[in-house]
Amino acid sequence: MTSVEPLIDPRAWAAPQPAGIRRFVPILRWLPAYDRKFLRFDVVAGATVWGLLVPESIAYAGLAGLPPQAGLYTLLVTLAAYAVFGTSRHLVAAATSAAAVLLASSVGGLAGADASRYTSDAAALVLFCGGLFLLAGLLRLGFVAQFLSRPVMEGFVFGLAIFVTVSQLPKLFGVEKGSGDTIAQFVHLISHLGDTSGATLAVGAGALALLFAVERLAPRIPGGLLVLILGIVISSALHLSAHGVKIVGHVPSGLPTPGVPSVRGADVVPLIAAAAGMVLVIFSESLGAADNFASKHGYEIDPNQELIALGVANAGSGLVRGLAGGGSLSQSAVNEGAGARSEVSPLVAAALILVTVLVLTPLFKNLPEAVLAALIIHAVSHLWKVAEMRRYYNLRQLEFWLALATMLGVVTLDVLPGLVVGVVSMLLLVIYHASRPHIGSLGRVPGAPNAYGDLDRHPDYEAIPGFLVLRLESPLFYANATPIRDRVKALVGSSDPTPKALIIDAGANDRLDITSAETLTGLVRSIHSAGIDVALVDVRQPVIRMARRAGLVRELGGNRIFHTIDEAVDALHSSAESGGRQETEGARVR
Repeated sequence: MTSVEPLIDPRAWAAPQPAGIRRFVPILRWLPAYDRKFLRFDVVAGATVWGLLVPESIAYAGLAGLPPQAGLYTLLVTLAAYAVFGTSRHLVAAATSAAAVLLASSVGGLAGADASRYTSDAAALVLFCGGLFLLAGLLRLGFVAQFLSRPVMEGFVFGLAIFVTVSQLPKLFGVEKGSGDTIAQFVHLISHLGDTSGATLAVGAGALALLFAVERLAPRIPGGLLVLILGIVISSALHLSAHGVKIVGHVPSGLPTPGVPSVRGADVVPLIAAAAGMVLVIFSESLGAADNFASKHGYEIDPNQELIALGVANAGSGLVRGLAGGGSLSQSAVNEGAGARSEVSPLVAAALILVTVLVLTPLFKNLPEAVLAALIIHAVSHLWKVAEMRRYYNLRQLEFWLALATMLGVVTLDVLPGLVVGVVSMLLLVIYHASRPHIGSLGRVPGAPNAYGDLDRHPDYEAIPGFLVLRLESPLFYANATPIRDRVKALVGSSDPTPKALIIDAGANDRLDITSAETLTGLVRSIHSAGIDVALVDVRQPVIRMARRAGLVRELGGNRIFHTIDEAVDALHSSAESGGRQETEGARVR
């Protein structure tokens, strides 16, 4: 086998957490050791990311129902904040389509047509996201990401992509947008195709075609920036606004003035609830992207520090009335592909955004809205997870149907109700798996003393005559106690001949709750009533203590707790030969 130099020192995996402020501000750890030969790569990558993010951020601001400058203000904060506080070397923290749509869906239902209230509620929602991220980071809740089912989240993203695409089509055709769910909006569009503005459609379709062509034929060229520049130039030269093409209009220059938004008391609770959903989606997408690049390049991600980084980024964005921000796989992939070596790259991009805000915003005045619609549709086209859904169907149909239910929830109900469908689906999936653990029926492994394995998987293993040996493959607790009891009784009842003794390997359990202890006691009582002896093996000391307090040890009728299966078999054989269930000297337990 060829020797390969490891990408990182494995001893770093066991390194203690840095102390003091360096623990919460990672840039203080990596910047002093920054290798200057990486600077040229990071500068090129930063410029490339700037070219991608400027048009996307302006488009996402429109998607969120906010003015174009809100997208640029978002980048000023999120790029720099994540570079200072994040632990990924390649992640780009910026506005995303998912966060923009969730913001619009949440705030639109509260503010309605009140523009001032909409702006204030949007800023408050982003601030609440930042607060929840920070709270989760300080409480070290990064493990929550482990409970996010990938198929369900992919189904949500797929539904979101459909929702966004349909919502942008009216801008592409130059017709009025309909109301209602995604299906109703699409039907409205079809019924009003006769009102299409030819000039608007030509601009939008041309921009969309150019985006896909550049992506396919010249992927290194920032297609979004190219389309943005051409859209402005053509619109200005041909005076497209005079031909019915809607344009962005005036975009103010200068830095934003930070401030805490004023929010009605009645809006606080709905906004916090919406923020919780946005945090779940943003963190899932961000951590997934960060883990992807960390695995590829051989470094570690700290999920709890990621929460803090996203918290600072969103809190800052809320104070300047920007959008909610998070890590995007597509934007970060562009950063990596352009040669980024560290978070210096987004710092360079942030500096270029600063120049854009101060000097270049007047150039966006004649930008057609149809171009922004094309940018958004192109961006979310990569989220149409048809192949992924097909793969889920082939791998495991249960998870495919949960993903499909989530997708349909977004399309037929709305974004937030669809998210609720997804979260509930994930919880149901966890409960389903936890309540149906596998119970293995064990036999001796031929030629291997004291070794036992599952007879279902290895029919050549030898069952012990007169004994039924079962192993609980998952911990016994209140949610699965009854199914396990019923399954054990079914296995005993279906054994032919009926076993003289039942041995349960409880090694998977390190504790018992009240429900599981009482259910196990009732199971032993039922087995005894059939004239069958019962023993437990490989039992942890905390389980023993609970078993004694709950009366399980007493119900077993003597010392029926053993260290190994062989010890239990020998002891129960001796007990049977001496005339039935009586006390035997069991092995010491752990």
